Amino acid sequence: MAAIQVTNVQKRYRALQALKGVSLTIEKGEFFGLLGPNGAGKTTLISIMAGLNCADAGSVSVHGHDTVSDYRQARRLLGVVPQELVFDPFFTVRETLRMQSGYYGLKNNDAWIDEVMHHLGLSDKADANMRALSGGMKRRVLAAQALVHKPPVIVLDEPTAGVDVELRQTLWKFIAQLNRDGHTVVLTTHYLEEAQALCNRVAMLKAGEIVALDSTAALIRRISGSQLVVQLAAGSTLPESLRSLVSHPDELLAGRTYTLRINHHAEVEPVLATLRQSGAVVEDMQLQQADLEDVFIQIMGEGK
Repeated sequence: MAAIQVTNVQKRYRALQALKGVSLTIEKGEFFGLLGPNGAGKTTLISIMAGLNCADAGSVSVHGHDTVSDYRQARRLLGVVPQELVFDPFFTVRETLRMQSGYYGLKNNDAWIDEVMHHLGLSDKADANMRALSGGMKRRVLAAQALVHKPPVIVLDEPTAGVDVELRQTLWKFIAQLNRDGHTVVLTTHYLEEAQALCNRVAMLKAGEIVALDSTAALIRRISGSQLVVQLAAGSTLPESLRSLVSHPDELLAGRTYTLRINHHAEVEPVLATLRQSGAVVEDMQLQQADLEDVFIQIMGEGK
């Protein structure tokens, strides 16, 4: 049984088709990335998973429990850290987490609340009023609220957007430990280095459709194994024969620095020979491995 099963989910907002028949399976224990540009449909899909929105067609189940027909059990199994800062200004951090426990019928949950606050760096803020917290601290409380009932599936929608490095490290250390303990984690983020470091598999959404779905390593292999970044001197131009190797088409317009796809280190010298023959002068050169950001840019640029 999958942790999350999404089957042909469609959603329209008037003239906008936000989701166009999305289907995917997220297995138990996975750390799964859901990536895409703004407006791709990621938050809409998460809202449907969480039961906050209704699909026009298709279905979503959490551990086999349909989010519509068996919504109570589905919601018990899911913890969502939302993108927006939503909080009640009249309660302390501890009171907020105790109330969240109460929504799930959990009594005597203080030991776990204390553990969650400890791991998220909230212990010294336990008795502080929510409205007195900084934006970063409020985001920590949102994460704590999602985890307070120990859900087997954790969904993180841009959890580190605009937060400090300390919170990012603290959150990922705790979430990675929960994942090792068997919790399924679904992450959306614009920090692709986070997704590459954390996610076993990745789905990429574009205009409401899945355009790539594979292991992170397999997706990176879609880009040539290495990239040669060359910076040309003023007045030098990239030879026409090398333009097909440029990974980022915008570089052809911007000018002097180009990222060239190569399959093997042995291809570096022929590229340099072509530059020399054309009269181009190389000011700087770096050999880099392709990463998930390169894959993302390539896939999102396809079909434009």
